[in-house]
Amino acid sequence: MPPDLGSVLRGLDIDGREAPALLARVVRLALHYRARFAFAAAATLGATFFNLMMPRLLGRAVDQVYALLHGGGIGHAGTVRALAVTATLILGASCLRGGLQMTAGYAGEHIGQSVGRDLRLQFFEKLQRLGFDFHDRVHSGDLITRGMLDLEGVRGFIEMGMQCVISLSMLLVVGTVLMARQDVTLTVLSLSFVPFALWRAGRMGLRLRLAWTRLQAKLSVLTRVMEESLMGARVVRAHAAAAHEMARFDGAGNEALALANERIVVRAGSMASINAAYYLAMAAVLWEGGHRVAAGLVSIGQLTQFLTFMTILQLPVRQVGMVMNSSARAISSGRRLFEVLDLEPTIVDDPQAVPLADGPGVLRFEDVSFAYDGPKSDVCDPQPAITGISFTVRPGQTLGIVGPSGAGKSTIAQLIPRFYDPTGGRITLDGQDIRHVSLDSLRAAVCVVAQDVFLFDDSVAANIAYADPEAEDHRLVDAASSAQMHETVSTMADGYGTPVGERGSALSGGQRQRLAIARGLVAGPRVVVFDDATSAVDAATEHRLRAALRDATAAQATLIISHRLGSVLHADEIIVLDSGRIVERGRHEALLARGGYYARLYALQSDIAPPSRTLEQA
Repeated sequence: MPPDLGSVLRGLDIDGREAPALLARVVRLALHYRARFAFAAAATLGATFFNLMMPRLLGRAVDQVYALLHGGGIGHAGTVRALAVTATLILGASCLRGGLQMTAGYAGEHIGQSVGRDLRLQFFEKLQRLGFDFHDRVHSGDLITRGMLDLEGVRGFIEMGMQCVISLSMLLVVGTVLMARQDVTLTVLSLSFVPFALWRAGRMGLRLRLAWTRLQAKLSVLTRVMEESLMGARVVRAHAAAAHEMARFDGAGNEALALANERIVVRAGSMASINAAYYLAMAAVLWEGGHRVAAGLVSIGQLTQFLTFMTILQLPVRQVGMVMNSSARAISSGRRLFEVLDLEPTIVDDPQAVPLADGPGVLRFEDVSFAYDGPKSDVCDPQPAITGISFTVRPGQTLGIVGPSGAGKSTIAQLIPRFYDPTGGRITLDGQDIRHVSLDSLRAAVCVVAQDVFLFDDSVAANIAYADPEAEDHRLVDAASSAQMHETVSTMADGYGTPVGERGSALSGGQRQRLAIARGLVAGPRVVVFDDATSAVDAATEHRLRAALRDATAAQATLIISHRLGSVLHADEIIVLDSGRIVERGRHEALLARGGYYARLYALQSDIAPPSRTLEQA
C-alpha cells in the first residue's frame, strides 16, 4: 500500500526491514536499461578478469628475474625471451583493464544519468497530478530537496555502487579460487581482513543510513528557509529583518553541518579500522610467506602473487565503505523520493470518466457541502467550509457571491474545476456530474481567476496565451482589451514581448490581476469564475473592466466572488454567505429592500449611515 500523506512528514528513523526492499527498488531502476546494464556488467567483469591476471603475471616475472640472476631453467636467452613475453602480457592486460574500466564507468554513468532523467520526469509528473490537499500539507522547499538532492542520492548508487559490488564479488570469488591453488594458508591470511572489513562496513552503513536521513531532512529545512526568504524578499527588506533571516539560515546551516560532520566521523573511523586490518593481514602474509619461501614451500614469485593480490583487493575492499555510504544515502534518499512517487492523487478521473460533452455551459450546485481535511481544517473552524449550497448559473448569466472572510466563497470557486471534491451533494456542468467527466476536459471548460495571481517569468504574450498556446495574436489582443490591459501593454518597451519578471514583479498588483483575467478569457471557457480577481484594481479601471467583461462573457456562465459589492451590482443573482451557508439571495435591489446583511454591507461600503444593528450583528 502506498504511504498516506502523513507519512511524508513523519519520523526520520528507517525501519531496517525496509532497507533491502528500498535498495532492491533502486537496483530495479537500473535494470530498466537491461542492454546497457548487461554491457556495463560485462565490461566490469572483463576489467576484473584482467585485474586478476596481474598477480600471476607479476609473480611469473619475479621468478623469471630470479632465474635470470641466478641462472638455471631455460637458460639466459630463453629466460630473457620469457620475461619479454611476460612484460608484454602485463602491458596488454593493463591496457585492456584500463579500457574496460573506462567503458564500464562510462556505461554506469550513462545508466545513472538516464535513471535520473526518468525519476525527474516521474517526480514532476506526480507533483502535477497530486491534489491541493497534498500541496496544502507539504512545503515546496521539501519537494525541491526531494526532487534534486534525494534524486541525486539514488542516482549516485547506480553509477558507482553497483559497479563496485560486481567487481568486488568477482575478485573475492574467482581470486580466492585462483590463489588457493597456489597456497591455502597464504590465501586465508590474505583474506583474513575481509570479514572484519565487511562487518565494520556493515555497521558503518547502519549509522550512515540514519545520518543521511537526518541530513536530507535538515537540507529540506535549509531549502525551505532560503526559498521563503527569497520569495518574501520585499517583506524582509520592509521590516529590516535581514539579520533575523540570516540567523535562521545560519542556524539551519549549522545543524546540517553538524550532521554532515557526524557522517564524516563515522566513515573516517570505519575506514581507519579497515585499513589497519588490511595492513595487519599484509604483515601476516609477509611473515608467513617469508618463512615458507625460506623453507622452499613457495617461490618468491608466488609470494609476490599474494602480495599483489592483496594490493589489488585493497581498493575494492576499501570501496566497501564507499558502497555502504552510497547505499545508505540511496536508501534514505530513495525512501523520501518514493514516498512522493507512491502517493495516489485524491482527485483522479473516474474509471468510467468520459470527456465533457459539448454544451452551452450550465453550472449547477445541488445541495453541495464540503469540509477541508488538513492544515486548513486545523487553522480554521473545524465545521464544514460550506453546507447545503444550491444555485444555477446559465450562459450569459452572472452570479455574485459575497460574504465575510472565511464564509466559504473561495471554496465554491475551487470545487468547480475539481481542485477538491464535495463531501455532500453534487456539481453538474451541462447536466453531467463533474466527478464523472475527465479532469482535462473539465478544466478546459472552467477558468478560475484568483486574487493571488501567479505569472510566469516570460513575456506578456506568453502569459496571456498560457491556457491556449496556439491562440492567434488577435485573440491575445482581444482578451487583453477586455481585461483593460491592452493600452498598458502598448506603452511597454517591447509591447506583448515585454518580460513580466519573476511572478510578475515588473507589473503592479492591478496589472497582474488584469493580465490574469486576460489569460482566463483567451481560451474561451464555458464557465468563468472571478475570485476577488479585481481587488488590486483601482475603482475607475474596475468600472471599465466590468463593462468590458459583460460583453466578453455574454455567452458564458460567470461567477464573481468579491468583497466589494460594486463588482456584483449587475449580477443576475447575488448570494450572501455566512459560516458556509446561504443566508440571503436575490438581485441587488431586492437585497437592499430586505434590509439584512447585504444592505448593511452596502451601506457601509457606500458611506451611508447603516441601520441600527451593527454589521457583526447582522
